[in-house]
Amino acid sequence: MNLKRTNTCGELEKKDIKKEVVLSGWTQSSRDHGSIIFIDLRDRYGLTQIVFDPEHDKKTHKEAGALRREDVITVKGTVRARGKGLENPKLKTGEIEVLVNDIEILSKADTPALEIDDRIEANEETRLKYRYLDLRRPIMQRHLQIRHNAAMAAREYLNKNSFLEIETPLLVRATPEGARDYIVPSRTNPGKFYALPQSPQIYKQLLMVSGCDKYYQLARCLRDEDLRADRQPEHTQIDMEMSFVDANDVMEKVEGLYKHIMKRVLNVDIKYEFPRIPYNEAIEKYGTDKPDLRFGLELIDVTDIAKKSEFKVFQSVEKIKCINPPDKFSRKEIDALIDFAISIGSKGMAWMRVTEKGLESNIAKYFNNETQKKLLEKTKAKKGSILFFVADEAKKVNDILSKLRIETGKRLKLVNDKDFKFCWIVDFPLFEWNEDEKRWMPSHHIFTAPKKEHIEFLDKDPRKVYADLYDLVLNGLELGSGSVRETNPKTQEKLMKVIGLSHEQAQKKFGFMMEAFKYGTPPHAGIGLGFDRIVALMCGYNDIREIIAFPKNKNAECPMDGSPNDVPDEQLKELNIKLDLVKRK
Repeated sequence: MNLKRTNTCGELEKKDIKKEVVLSGWTQSSRDHGSIIFIDLRDRYGLTQIVFDPEHDKKTHKEAGALRREDVITVKGTVRARGKGLENPKLKTGEIEVLVNDIEILSKADTPALEIDDRIEANEETRLKYRYLDLRRPIMQRHLQIRHNAAMAAREYLNKNSFLEIETPLLVRATPEGARDYIVPSRTNPGKFYALPQSPQIYKQLLMVSGCDKYYQLARCLRDEDLRADRQPEHTQIDMEMSFVDANDVMEKVEGLYKHIMKRVLNVDIKYEFPRIPYNEAIEKYGTDKPDLRFGLELIDVTDIAKKSEFKVFQSVEKIKCINPPDKFSRKEIDALIDFAISIGSKGMAWMRVTEKGLESNIAKYFNNETQKKLLEKTKAKKGSILFFVADEAKKVNDILSKLRIETGKRLKLVNDKDFKFCWIVDFPLFEWNEDEKRWMPSHHIFTAPKKEHIEFLDKDPRKVYADLYDLVLNGLELGSGSVRETNPKTQEKLMKVIGLSHEQAQKKFGFMMEAFKYGTPPHAGIGLGFDRIVALMCGYNDIREIIAFPKNKNAECPMDGSPNDVPDEQLKELNIKLDLVKRK
């Protein structure tokens, strides 16, 4: 017998009754009801109940009795209606079952290391070690389907808008882009190394020089950096570059792209224009350049007012800010928020309730009537709300209060997980000061164009230089960064000088690119969009590992295949590599 599948396990309905079908899949569960055996057969499309009746066929019934969970089988049978009252409305196939005539056992399975059941969650290490089993779970199959659909939608939109999909090299020259490179030794060039690309940045700009005015790629990017929920050593981004455009053109195309993806994949209409928030405004209002706009609770600067109080803590700090949520907190819940604030680096959290009599708390006595009045006016606080204060250095206050804002929003259930609130953060500082290395670093990358009116500050005061930079943010998570690119050699050399690269050093690292710019370079701009991140958010997660088929753990290791692994001495010798390992303390 050599049965060929005619239908999937997720498509049969009442209209298919009396139809002869062949199904293939994994045995999900088995139930013996008075000698009749019911088995749920599963593939990536769904479940179908199959029935083995000894009065109908003794041979297949006997074989069914020996089946175990996750055995792979093919069955031939006839579709029939389920018994009255035995339907399963949760399944598309819930009104029918298949009475089996023939069975072919394709593969026997050992007891699975984890349950193939969405209701039973295994620990992370087990899921990663047996990822091929984890991926059998219906929820993971849905994630992979959504990822596929999102990729198809992205390509559909970009192809329609005259973009060319072009692959860029995976073995490239090592260049500094903010994180460590993964290094690959060259066997044919002893002592020399390739790097794996952190992004296609240089090559996509060279494509603009080449006359390919609209480029895209679902690019694999590799960065040797510390991991967190939204980072993996290898990730995918929708990489785009356009010639003869400005920042507005790129942002408009990206907005269209995401509206198309959301509609195609989730049937969600995003009808609003993505708001554009200047970097300084985002920091002031939300404490971060990655604001979650699904709720309010904007940060309020009350430094000038609070410093006039007699509360000594407020008198000795640089910055005092607060948020003004509804007063739905018990004293125990307030203490829990204070503990949270301390856990993220705060020295504490002050608070005051707004009542008919004014402000009430253990610190209210330090605020006279006039100061209380000004505080209420500044915060627009009304009866039934509460003020949470953080006081410290300005940067620290913004960082702590931004996280406290998110935590407060979660505890008050102000966040609707089904909302998608996009925004652009624009007008970034071009450089940021690296205190450890005592030098200026590019906020994004060194090929970003400064605003024309700020070029004069490159030689005088780099902190005053802002750039045509734009970050796309969704629900508090950065989806991507882009910029207008600098192509003027003189300005580019000034940018290199600010970060400490001499002319010789710049030529050594980027000379081939700067050489290309001498031969007629169109103005261009682009962006790299985190594909894993948008898919994760569409699936209701912040952790991108949930939507990557074979991710790494937090140590950048794969428990499944044991990578990274030792390499035989013979292979190292062939690559002219000798190990001199430093023992970790």
